[in-house]
Amino acid sequence: MTNSHQLLDPSSMPSSKKFLIFGVMAFGMFLALLDIQVVAASLSEVQAGLAAGPDEISWVQTAYLMAELVMIPFSAFLAQAMSTRWLFSMSAGLFTLSSIACGLSWNIESMTICRAIQGFTGGAMIPTVFSVGFTLFSGKQRAVIPAILGMVSVLAPTLGPTVGGLITEYINWRWIFFINIVPGIAVTVLTMTLLKIDMPNPAMFRRIDWLHLGSMAMALGGLEYVLEEGPRLDWFGDHRITVCAWLSLVALVVFLERSFFSSSPIVRLTPFKRPSFMFACIFNLVIGFGLFSSTYLIPVYLARARGFNSLQIGTTVFVVGIAQFFSTIIAARLSEKVDPRCVIAVGMPMFSFSLWLTSQATSQWGFAEFLVPQLVRGLAIMLCIVPSVGVALSGFEGVELRYASGLFNLMRNLGGAIGIAVVNTWLQDNARRATARFGEALAGNTQIVNELIDGVSHRFSGVTPDQSLALLQAKAMFGKIVAQQAFAIAFDDVFRLMSFLFLGALVMVPFAKKAAFGSPPSPVDAH
Repeated sequence: MTNSHQLLDPSSMPSSKKFLIFGVMAFGMFLALLDIQVVAASLSEVQAGLAAGPDEISWVQTAYLMAELVMIPFSAFLAQAMSTRWLFSMSAGLFTLSSIACGLSWNIESMTICRAIQGFTGGAMIPTVFSVGFTLFSGKQRAVIPAILGMVSVLAPTLGPTVGGLITEYINWRWIFFINIVPGIAVTVLTMTLLKIDMPNPAMFRRIDWLHLGSMAMALGGLEYVLEEGPRLDWFGDHRITVCAWLSLVALVVFLERSFFSSSPIVRLTPFKRPSFMFACIFNLVIGFGLFSSTYLIPVYLARARGFNSLQIGTTVFVVGIAQFFSTIIAARLSEKVDPRCVIAVGMPMFSFSLWLTSQATSQWGFAEFLVPQLVRGLAIMLCIVPSVGVALSGFEGVELRYASGLFNLMRNLGGAIGIAVVNTWLQDNARRATARFGEALAGNTQIVNELIDGVSHRFSGVTPDQSLALLQAKAMFGKIVAQQAFAIAFDDVFRLMSFLFLGALVMVPFAKKAAFGSPPSPVDAH
């Protein structure tokens, strides 16, 4: 089935209107991506405000990511059935309402539900912007679209902790969500008014393959649950993780069967027949791994190793966004003039180098020490993302472009979910090993250790007359120092492993056929 008769010709639009439409949609996408990490630096304040337990607060982010993962590939189907105009405006409107509900949440259960709704509705905006950008523009104008979208894709989650930290410090954590109200309303109204590029096909709702939709939701949602909760619950040592993993695997098999044999599939996998698209998706998976993992780990380190508050964390990670902004201009110009593979081949080693620089961190690192590694990381990531966007989506048109956009964006977020789970596991395992090594070293020097503890205890005894209490305080302080140093060592080990992984990803570059870049769509793609 083809829906080409439902697509309107955007070529008659003046360029000013095209850029206005695209700018409004890109801003809506920025809001949706910002909210992934906007709570990262403020989780302790949110936890206290909702009286949540330490094991429950992670669901503030998990619920959002699970729902967003399901919506991203589903959005191509909805855009055809509802039209791009109504899908995007309704998504922006419901995202705004769910943001208000998040800000008004009274316990962790209500927050989790509202965040899931927020992620589901916001997820529709992300791939829709990509497909509309490549539909509206052509020629030299289209060449800047990957740069703009790449910058928004990276800048929003990077700035999330900074924005959240500033708001939490100077206003209140609930305003992390309330700030979406005014821009959300503006995006909703403007897209409803301006975005008229296609017509709806409501008949598609009567032919919807519910088994395909349900299996996709189960496969992606189950995978996200396993990845998020696995490090905390000892992976398959916990029966809940085992059951959920099996359900996710079975759902994946059903999803693939429906994708190939359903008469009205929710998601079409035909874009993967193009080698350049598959290559770009693999790179997007790797990029998502590095982007989300590094964005997640540094605030965790600053909070645990340095005791930074939300404002200090936000201002420390802010410099990455500045570097990304300037790097976007460089990446856009390079991608127009040279083979995108060459740009990626420069960006990947740079990103690997930035991770290696970060792996030199000590327990005393702060803003000044993280400055250079973060600037290099910000410059490098855009050299990876901008050419990947162009490679993935160039040549696709119409309905196929929508499906390609959904799958491409899904890979980045999936890479981020996998990355956060993997680095969490590495961090916990490496911290335990470092603590054990400290224990072995201290056990061999008990006399020195006892002298140190006695010295500290003597100082505490000047504050409290209770000698036993002073000794307990000294031991607690000593234990805290050991834990801090073990965590710093584990943090370095994780970044060193990530550095090697990114360097290893370079082996994929030569396998991308140069002729595939920017080539016209194949008969299968054009169908």
